[in-house]
Parts: sequence; C-alpha cells; structure tokens
Amino acid sequence: MEMESRLLPILREGVEVVKMIFFRRLRNRLADQYPTAPAGVVNKLAGAVINEVFGTPNDQEPFASFARAQRDRILEILDGLAAEFTEMKGPLTDALRISFLCDHQEGHGDSQILKRADQLGILIIDRDIPMPAKFLTLVRQLGEAHDLILAPATEPTEARHTSTRLN
Repeated sequence: MEMESRLLPILREGVEVVKMIFFRRLRNRLADQYPTAPAGVVNKLAGAVINEVFGTPNDQEPFASFARAQRDRILEILDGLAAEFTEMKGPLTDALRISFLCDHQEGHGDSQILKRADQLGILIIDRDIPMPAKFLTLVRQLGEAHDLILAPATEPTEARHTSTRLN
C-alpha cells in the first residue's frame, strides 16, 4: 500500500510529461495550420484538445467558454490526430492507460476515456499495458529527447531500490 501511494504520483507525473510533449507538438502543428492566430489562441486550442483526449476539461474561465466557442474546431482537430500524430500513438496509449489505472486505484476510473481514444484512432489496442518501470523509462527517454527531463547523473540508493521493486 505504501509503495502504491508513492508510485501513483510518480506515474501521474509521467503522464503529465507525455501530455506536455504532445502539447508542444500539437501547438507547433496548429501554429503552422493557423499562422495568423495569436499564440494565446493556439495554446488554448492545443490545451483544449489535450483536455478532451484525457477527459480533463478545464471548467475555469476563460478556458471553459473558449472550449465551448471553439467546439467545432476542437472536434475537427481531434478527428485528425490519428493521421497527423502517428508517432505519438504509443506514448499516448501508454499515458492514457496509466492515467486510467491511477484513477481506478483512486476509485474513479472512467473507461470512456479509453473508448474515446480508440474511436479517435489514437489508442493502440494490441499494445501491451505498460508496467510502471517500462512506462517511466519511456517517459524519461521522451522527456530527455524533448528537453523536459534531465538524465540523472547518478541514481540515489533509494531510487535504485524502488526501481528494482517496480520491475
């Protein structure tokens, strides 16, 4: 139980790293697609799309009214994700599954998020469900590649023992 309580926040951080990488890529694509749109609009649009994918709508203003006003555009972007971001399908599949598993552990998992991702074509159904250590390794590699995470110089003893237990 103690390991679970320490592991869930770490896994959730990993999900956030995948979301940030996806946000950056999506934002860049949308900036190219809508070159006259202000950066703030492109950022809000990318954020709204990611919130839809992960089932985490932002109910605070001005984001909620922006998402309502841009609903058609958001749906259009969602429909094109599978074709435009094939390289993100694996990390998104893993992040969505880990997010669902964390939510389930906390008593509020909603499988509709996974069903929606499948409908959008971004969920790889036959991909193995990631074990925590494998997911965190993927996140570390992606984070380093996108300058979001620095590789540790040396791994502290506590972390080394935790890693061993996760395998």
